[in-house]
Amino acid sequence: MVTIIRSKTNSPKMHKSKYTLLYYITISMVLTLTACQSRTVHSQYKHVPTTGWEKNDALSFSVSPLKTAGTYQEEIGVRINHTYPFMGLTLIIDQTIIPSYETISDTLECSLIDDDGNSKGPGIGHYQFDFLLTTLELQEGDSLHISIRHDMKREILPGIADIGITLKK
Repeated sequence: MVTIIRSKTNSPKMHKSKYTLLYYITISMVLTLTACQSRTVHSQYKHVPTTGWEKNDALSFSVSPLKTAGTYQEEIGVRINHTYPFMGLTLIIDQTIIPSYETISDTLECSLIDDDGNSKGPGIGHYQFDFLLTTLELQEGDSLHISIRHDMKREILPGIADIGITLKK
């Protein structure tokens, strides 16, 4: 013979745990829905050699053909470490929109360190910066080829960990 004991508890502790569970489920659903509505179409970072970024070594990025036409914002991401010797960074960005082969060249002045020697970006050990580059009107099926190089006085630039691009609609 099997005896089943059922107990109904209306204790405040059990009541509180139900609300806590409901709270976490609600937060999870909101975060999931928010993540699905991200404006980011493309995001990619390239690692820079630990020995330093050579002036003539351009980092190349390719953005696949776009699914929809519209206005897109382009951001450049920079990650540095404590060995970066300058307060700023000058980047030259060359872009080709395909299939029209329209070429766009931009120079981006990135302010990384304040006058007191403190990083302007968040992080511990490595610091992250995001800089708005431009806004582009792109058509459905357009793709991008992007080339980024530095334009600093040193031929080999230490302290740059990663360079990236983000395209948002």
